Amino acid sequence: MATAEKTKIEDNVVHLDPAAEQELTDGFHLVIDALKLNGIETIYGVPGIPITDLGRMAQEEGIRVISFRHEQNAGNAAAIAGFLTKTPGVCLTVSAPGFLNGLTALANATTNCFPMILISGSSEREIVDLQQGDYEEMDQLAIAKPLCKAAFRVLHAADIGIGVARAIRAAVSGRPGGVYLDLPAKLFSQAMDAEAGAKSLVKVIDAAPAQIPSPAAVDRAIDLLKGAKKPLIILGKGAAYAQADEEIRAFVENSGIPFLPMSMAKGLLPDTHPQSAGAARSTALKDADVVLLVGARLNWLLSHGKGKTWGDKPKQFIQVDIEPREMDSNVEIKAPLVGDIGSVIAALNARIDGNWQAPPAEWVETIRSKKEANIAKMAPKLLKNSVPMDFHSALGALKNVIKERPDAILVNEGANTLDLARGIIDMYQPRKRLDVGTWGVMGIGMGFAVGAAVETGKPVLAVEGDSAFGFSGMEVETICRYDLPVTIVIFNNNGIYRGTDTDPTGRDPGTTVFVPGARYDKMMEAFGGVGVHVTSPDELYRAVSAAMDSGKPTLINAVIDPAAGSESGNIGSLNPQSVVKKKK
Repeated sequence: MATAEKTKIEDNVVHLDPAAEQELTDGFHLVIDALKLNGIETIYGVPGIPITDLGRMAQEEGIRVISFRHEQNAGNAAAIAGFLTKTPGVCLTVSAPGFLNGLTALANATTNCFPMILISGSSEREIVDLQQGDYEEMDQLAIAKPLCKAAFRVLHAADIGIGVARAIRAAVSGRPGGVYLDLPAKLFSQAMDAEAGAKSLVKVIDAAPAQIPSPAAVDRAIDLLKGAKKPLIILGKGAAYAQADEEIRAFVENSGIPFLPMSMAKGLLPDTHPQSAGAARSTALKDADVVLLVGARLNWLLSHGKGKTWGDKPKQFIQVDIEPREMDSNVEIKAPLVGDIGSVIAALNARIDGNWQAPPAEWVETIRSKKEANIAKMAPKLLKNSVPMDFHSALGALKNVIKERPDAILVNEGANTLDLARGIIDMYQPRKRLDVGTWGVMGIGMGFAVGAAVETGKPVLAVEGDSAFGFSGMEVETICRYDLPVTIVIFNNNGIYRGTDTDPTGRDPGTTVFVPGARYDKMMEAFGGVGVHVTSPDELYRAVSAAMDSGKPTLINAVIDPAAGSESGNIGSLNPQSVVKKKK
């Protein structure tokens, strides 16, 4: 705030009166005050025109400002902060190119249902609208609208409070998602009476109100479950986001129904829980007759609820989702349960009493025996101490690291690195596994790692394919700069999928091949972190354990057999192949 002599403010011009003295505020301070009023404690972003001073002043006012090397990574950090805290993560970017860089993360947050607000400075409206060629001219609001849940622009300082409030409520209410808030450069220097400015701020009350399911819907779902011979519960990342951990655990255990967690729901109940069907996924999906979806969608990750994945026996689906339009999106939902997950599961728990019949013992035994057989089959692959490592032996070492540190957060991306880690590394606590989610995009690794470390203070283990790491690798400097407890393991097999492709013409490297024998560990050392090079599972286990115990920024270059990967990982069927042979 500032003090000036004035009588009135008209058209953003302060008219001075030597006889009167009045306190002023401006757009910079009002944005910061509005965020602080609503509990925003951290901003992730990249400084530059026109928001450089906004970041500096926010830091001065006590907000933690984490500056990145690229806006997409800052946006990913904000998005995962929203998932972990249920408070919108805030990403701050410059105009035009910076805004566009952050837009990928905003769209990904919306798709994944993470509450996030992208705040971007922008060019002046009168110049943009007449297309007169302003600095970084772009109609950012129009571009953002199709890619997020809501988009707003604030033109007057007196509206900042309302603008921020609307963005927060839109981000967290109903199905969470990404929101864009456009702040033109001229807004920041607009001055107004400080008292009036304070009164214009809005503290959002009950931003995400409980949405109670109807009694009839609960009755319908309970009746279906009671009649099931082979019931199954599928927990999605929405169940993890809900933070209704105890209610969910009580329902699973009291119902006795086997459960299958999607990757970011792993740990809601430990993967080692006797009712977990994670290691018997194929059998559970194929043979179940009634399936209860909790915060999970029947999208591509679940084969859209149909096809050979689900077998040839008819299924009846019960779906818990806060968005009514999600129902029947791919197949018929026999019992829609519309409401927030905490309220719905509480209502279901109230119906499980002394008369509840556990699932038939034959079904439970089928899941148990299949799970044990698959675990036993996998064990030798995980224990192999080969040089060079393959994905299984390397992940076997990391499986033990997480088992010994169940409160650590695992960030995971890649193709083979991601696909295999989902099934191999057990999780024991909720919201400890963070990965690419619904879109399956590359590049979330370092942003998620930074966001998780900042928001939780817990040690973070980021397990990255060498290709995936390349999308955000420069953020190792950010990790070192803020001295974050992040350990990065790069599965280095010299390329995308495999490091063995060649150019048939002999002119260039193969399109999926990287520099052979690259030393990513040296990259971390360049910024003052710890770099380690390992070639065996035993070396990998020791290096990761030491790094996580030290809390120091560390990057471990884990040498993987270049031929170990498979094309496109587990989703090779999505990668079209030509059937035409060109005549020479």
